[in-house]
Amino acid sequence: MTRRLSTRGARADSLWGNRVFARMFAAYAGAAMGEWFDAIAIQVLIVYRWDAGPVTLSWIPVVMALPGLLLGTLAGVAADRLPRIRLMLLSDLFTAAVTVAILAAPNVYALIPLLALRAGAAAFIAPAQQAVTRHIVPADQLLRATTLNGMLQQSAKIAGPLAGAFVLAALSPGACILAHAAARLLSAGLLWTVRSAEPGPARNREAEKRPSAAAEWREGLRAVVRAKPVLHALLFGFVGLTAILMVDYQFAILLRELAPDRPSLLGWLIAAIGAGSVGIMLLLNKRKRLPYGWGLGGGYALLGAAIAGLGMLPVGAPAAAVLALGLLLGVGNGACIATKIYLLQKEMPAALIGRVFGVDQTLTSLVMLGAPLAGGLLIEAVGARPVFAAFGWATAGVGVLGLLLAPVLWGRRGAGAAEEARPEASHSA
Repeated sequence: MTRRLSTRGARADSLWGNRVFARMFAAYAGAAMGEWFDAIAIQVLIVYRWDAGPVTLSWIPVVMALPGLLLGTLAGVAADRLPRIRLMLLSDLFTAAVTVAILAAPNVYALIPLLALRAGAAAFIAPAQQAVTRHIVPADQLLRATTLNGMLQQSAKIAGPLAGAFVLAALSPGACILAHAAARLLSAGLLWTVRSAEPGPARNREAEKRPSAAAEWREGLRAVVRAKPVLHALLFGFVGLTAILMVDYQFAILLRELAPDRPSLLGWLIAAIGAGSVGIMLLLNKRKRLPYGWGLGGGYALLGAAIAGLGMLPVGAPAAAVLALGLLLGVGNGACIATKIYLLQKEMPAALIGRVFGVDQTLTSLVMLGAPLAGGLLIEAVGARPVFAAFGWATAGVGVLGLLLAPVLWGRRGAGAAEEARPEASHSA
């Protein structure tokens, strides 16, 4: 017998009355804010202080993807077998320790293995968090919980770069990196307060003879193949993500071409992308259902058009044009993120959520192993603007196909049929 994870006396329809969700959300807020302090500081170090080119910069996402590829299978199974909150807590502590070590990196070559170690710890967080959310949130609140988590991540893209810009101007990139470490410790502290609230699958099944981790992973993979909307969403996302990641880690190089004397524009662009994502997620947050075709296909179409627009801007383009395209990019990005996570949560059994997100993480890591490096080589050869334009339109084309083929890929819900959330028998772990 498992226990309800919300606090006594909380309103049944309130996510904030759920003690575990509320504290996990607060922990995620601290970690996400710190992450964007860190991301901007590291890009400034690599591109502006160490004067790295696009190929060197493109190695960063590759080495960060490799641990996810190697550990994605293990992370997905671990999220379905172990106490998930404690798994996230340990990942936060390890991330904080490695982040402090980054302060001592003298150049990009010393930085790379540390980023790989940190990415290895992060690989365990997303499957565990999604598995916890699926267990502690009622079915009719899943879209709201998903969009709240997504809005938080995108809001961090606004607050993080802006606050980070002030810290960079007043102090140094090292101060931003320390802020990330402190945020991870704060996140771990919040998770510690609810560490025993979620019993974890391993304790629930202790009397059973458990299958091997490999057998559980194969079970999850078979479930993905059988659930056609999930399979199509993962494959569709794989194709779209390949085009996006050709340029996604090269915004600093593009802005160095467009505005070489305005390095702070990178922070403003990321903030604009975050604002667009938050705006669309606020709209989606008011809904209890979401047409998959419009969210995924329409999202990729908008996102790709914005990337292409950035690539077509002339040198010295006004900051307002860059930020407007950043807002549009954010709208498409927010729609894609919210829709895919909601689809995976909605279409899969609760017991398999961790493994499904492990599959998704493995596919993402596969793309990141090749696409960013290929994009960096292309940009080195022909320049950032032509590559941004070409792959932006390619991404938009993928999105249009998603819109046109939505009934085939995702059935009635993909085409926008008004279908209420399916009731679940239980939301406890």
